[in-house]
Amino acid sequence: MAELPELLILSQQMDYQLQLKEFAGGDLRQEKSLNLSPGDFLETIKGRKVLKVYNKGKWIFIQLFDDYHLLLNLGMGADILYQEAGQSPEEYQCLFQFTDGSAFTCKFWWMGKAEILPDKELPQHKATKDIAITPLDEGFTPEYLQELCQSRSQIKNLLLNQKKVGGIGNVYIHDIVFRAKIHPQSTANTLSVSSVNTLHKIIQENLKEAIELGGLAYEKDFYGENNGFGTEHFLVAYKEGEPCPECRNTIEKIKTGSTSSYICPRCQKL
Repeated sequence: MAELPELLILSQQMDYQLQLKEFAGGDLRQEKSLNLSPGDFLETIKGRKVLKVYNKGKWIFIQLFDDYHLLLNLGMGADILYQEAGQSPEEYQCLFQFTDGSAFTCKFWWMGKAEILPDKELPQHKATKDIAITPLDEGFTPEYLQELCQSRSQIKNLLLNQKKVGGIGNVYIHDIVFRAKIHPQSTANTLSVSSVNTLHKIIQENLKEAIELGGLAYEKDFYGENNGFGTEHFLVAYKEGEPCPECRNTIEKIKTGSTSSYICPRCQKL
């Protein structure tokens, strides 16, 4: 499932490739992923040009001229792929075509969304209106994280809450809390100021490293390429039964609410 590094890379590639392109039409095959009927959706988007593309948490925002936005959510996974003019698209649920013959497709694996709405409705858009700043935004300071950590929530749940921190999911979180020597079930308000400052630094370091490597190796970018952040870059994540890279103790998989966590029980004491 794509998280902040992959969404940031994808949105930047889309912004570069799609700016000022004009929508000509498309083919929408999965009505349940849309907020309008396929006909109304295509009628609304036709003739509008792309102003810019950016991400907000795990959503892609395609800002259009004439005060509209096309919103894409990858759900539990999706391929958003660019098609050059004359290129035949692969399997998809949504195909968006431009007047220059190019296009892009969305193949949602599960629970993906494509929605178009006027800008005036964005502040009330239920799925995105409360998404918090991301760890790479200017406002994500040590002080911001200190304030969040006044909560009685478990630290993992807090960091995965998109209304508190946008973009972190259950892929990168394991190594983040491992490097910070924090057990994922630790109550946030029991962490010291020093621990929270270290956690802040590691969150940004880990996400920036993933971006520099091009995102997760099993996620495709806008051009269909798989990039370089693979299993060899994980420290404890998904390495149950292997030795901890710090102390050689055995890495364990534990249940943390509705998700699982990979930890070193010696380095991350509860």
